[in-house]
Amino acid sequence: MTALALCALDLGKKVSGSDTAEVFPTDAVLKTRKLKVKLGFSPKNLPRNCDLVIYTGAHQGSDNPEVVAAQAKNIPVLSHAQALGLFSSGKQVVAVSGVGGKSTVSALIAHLLTAAGFQPSYAVGAGAIFSLPAPGRFNSRSPYFVAEADEFITDPLKNLTPRFHYLTPYMAVITNLEYDHPDVYPSLDSVFDSFIKFLQPVPKNGFIIINIDNPRCKQFISRLNRPVITYGFSPLADWQIISHHLADKKQFFTLKVKGVTWPEMILTLPGNYNLLNATAAIVTAYNLGASTQKLQAGIKTFTGVKRRFELISEVKKISLYDDYAHHPTEIKAVLQAAREWFPDRRLIPIFQSHTYSRTKALLTEFSQSFSQADLVVINDIFASAREKDNLGLTSKSFSNSVAKHHRQVYYCPGKAATLAFIKHYCRSGDILITLGAGNNWLWHKEILWTLSKIKS
Repeated sequence: MTALALCALDLGKKVSGSDTAEVFPTDAVLKTRKLKVKLGFSPKNLPRNCDLVIYTGAHQGSDNPEVVAAQAKNIPVLSHAQALGLFSSGKQVVAVSGVGGKSTVSALIAHLLTAAGFQPSYAVGAGAIFSLPAPGRFNSRSPYFVAEADEFITDPLKNLTPRFHYLTPYMAVITNLEYDHPDVYPSLDSVFDSFIKFLQPVPKNGFIIINIDNPRCKQFISRLNRPVITYGFSPLADWQIISHHLADKKQFFTLKVKGVTWPEMILTLPGNYNLLNATAAIVTAYNLGASTQKLQAGIKTFTGVKRRFELISEVKKISLYDDYAHHPTEIKAVLQAAREWFPDRRLIPIFQSHTYSRTKALLTEFSQSFSQADLVVINDIFASAREKDNLGLTSKSFSNSVAKHHRQVYYCPGKAATLAFIKHYCRSGDILITLGAGNNWLWHKEILWTLSKIKS
């Protein structure tokens, strides 16, 4: 929603909004742009002269009191998904989809196109893109709009349309396909069906770009009856990563395209998954006209996205990182990247699973996701506001499931128990990573204070 609000500001609109009193990763950019947010939801929050109300599926969705009041006054109302479709209409939409990697690839594409001089519009679901002024921008003069395309539904109470079905992509990127959102999709086949519908508007002169290394993507490609551009480490990829090595916290990698080897690229993010993310963005920007030289220079200056392997701080030679990873595949990828980045240091993830439905449906996969860690901390499951049932799963039983596959698992329900663990077990040289789509990233201040008290 913040990215869309920033686009509206760029269009010269007066923007106001309402939210809960929580701390959000987007607070800083809203403050910078002087966009004030009213706390709580009330019809009184609607401006006297209001032309449009945009709502998300959270906080009662279309039953939100401000939405209901707007409708009573005949003020136009759109869901966020519909509004994103409206804002991007009339432009060549680059829609980035997939279970894992959407935000980073969207940000990378926006960064590369900006570095190449194309100055695109974009809306990325992240608190910040460190190499760009904001996570959202609207440029009336640019023909391109980069949109993070979310497969979740528009409004759980009233509108079950997958959010990305409101986009009209000229170019569609699929980073990964996995079974996720079990409260919405009953099977992997239903996920595939939704993505096929998402791709239908891509014109014949448009592009579909897919990660062929992902087994589900490879399976999905066989269902499509149209050409795609593939990327990956696989020799089957149209854009193949043929070599890569790590040095001085940088990844050096080389691409091969139609038999031609490109100049070596440098990426300042860890992990094979980020090499794939970078390649997806390079393929996209190249097919929109960016030169090899501009891409080589641009990829080197990308410094990441908030809550994606973000270094928070270092205290007593203990490094604290944060990552939004909340699916087993993402967790494995992040921990593997951390292990490669820091081969000789203890790796301690602090994981807070998000939603009982996802945790139960993927329990086996979650339990086996922490093999690269030295110690594992499991927090209480962060339930969605729409969940009324724990489905017979407790946070303790989830921790016990992880313990069946890892020797050192510690169940720390909340912040106090986590801080007590850190005080007792952490030592100089450790790497801590808060993981998940819950709220344990809000504990960083207290974690850093606790680390400062640890005796060297």
